[in-house]
Amino acid sequence: MKKNLLISLKLTLVLVILLAGLYPLLISGIGKATAGGGKGETMSVNGKVVGYEKIGQKFTEDKYFWGRPSAVEYNAAGSAGSNKGPSNPDYLALVQARIDTFLVHNPGVRKEEIPADLVTASGSGLDPHISPDAARIQIARIARVRNLSPEKLQALVDKNTEGPLLGLFGPPRVHVLRLNIALDELKLP
Repeated sequence: MKKNLLISLKLTLVLVILLAGLYPLLISGIGKATAGGGKGETMSVNGKVVGYEKIGQKFTEDKYFWGRPSAVEYNAAGSAGSNKGPSNPDYLALVQARIDTFLVHNPGVRKEEIPADLVTASGSGLDPHISPDAARIQIARIARVRNLSPEKLQALVDKNTEGPLLGLFGPPRVHVLRLNIALDELKLP
C-alpha cells in the first residue's frame, strides 16, 4: 500500500510539472513564434488596427461589402455556429429577416439570386470570407452609393478573389475586410 501511494505521488508530481508547467510554456513559445506573436494577425490602415486576418466583422453601411452573418456576433472567445436545424421556425425567421434586410438595401436583386453565405452563418461564426458571387451581387449598391463604375468595382473584386487552397481545396473566396480596405483606398476617377 505504501509503495503504491509513493508511486502515485511521484507520477502526479511528474504530470503536474509536464502538463501544468512545461506544456503551457511550449505552447506559449510556439504562439510567440507565429505571425502576430500569439495575439492574432491584425490588419492595419495608416498604423491603426482595423481588424483581424482570421476573424470576420460586421459591415452594415451600404458603402461597404457585407460579410457573412455570425451566430456569435464575431466574438472569437465564443466561436460557434447555430444549433438550430434548417426546419427550426426561429432559424427560418432569422434567415428570412436577413434576406429582407438584404433586399431592402439591394433593390433590383431577387430573393433567389442571394448567395446562401450572405444570409447564413458559418460553422465557426467567424468566417472573414464570402464567395465571389456574394461580393458581385453587392456591386450595384456600392457603385450607386460611392458613385463608382460597376466595372471598377468588379475589377476590385476580381483582384481580391483568392483561389482554392493549393489550387485544389475549397472554393474561391473573397476576404471582406481586405476588400473593404482596398475599396476605401480606391481613387476616384
